[in-house]
Amino acid sequence: MSKKEDYIKIISEDAERRFFVAPVTIEKREEGDENKPAVIEGIAARFNSRTKIGNWFEEEILPGAFDDVLKDDVRCLFNHNPNYVLARSVNGEGTLTLTVDNEGLKYRYETPNVSYANDLAENIRLGNVSQSSFAFKAKEVVWRELSEEMDLRQIVKVEKLYDVSPVTYPAYQDTTVAKRSHDAYVAKTSNNNSEKRKLSVYEAQVLINKNNS
Repeated sequence: MSKKEDYIKIISEDAERRFFVAPVTIEKREEGDENKPAVIEGIAARFNSRTKIGNWFEEEILPGAFDDVLKDDVRCLFNHNPNYVLARSVNGEGTLTLTVDNEGLKYRYETPNVSYANDLAENIRLGNVSQSSFAFKAKEVVWRELSEEMDLRQIVKVEKLYDVSPVTYPAYQDTTVAKRSHDAYVAKTSNNNSEKRKLSVYEAQVLINKNNS
């Protein structure tokens, strides 16, 4: 297997957050619907879109990653703050709707009649809040070492989807877990290479002894 195709599978154990520059929009109201609650839609995660995590590696989410968690009990929070609950899926039958298409993971909710949610809807309408994020626990991760590029981490399966969130700042504020995952990959790769070197030395010695016999 060539270096470009090498990969190592790592199982994650912690929660992480990812932020995407993906639109959050407010559904346009028809004339006469001004008094109806605003409907908010957003893309929480895009498939096959590489994102640089710190200065360590790039990451992409593969199609099918969310297939097993769409019926999780997921909250929609503003800025991941549990004090600002916007909606809840409650096993797929609540006020939050989660769907997946070829583009990625999408969410939709009807603005609840609470002040912070109405304020957020107005800020989304004005374009002041326009990005999304999600919090998750990875189940299956594949690492790939690409020649002349940063290492690539692929999220194959998500074990738990905690929340989706319209966010003010789409920045990676919490990369501790991601860095630990990369450190584990680097350590495993180093150990594998060390074992390969030991085997090569052993094979060379066998060859020398055979030639001297």
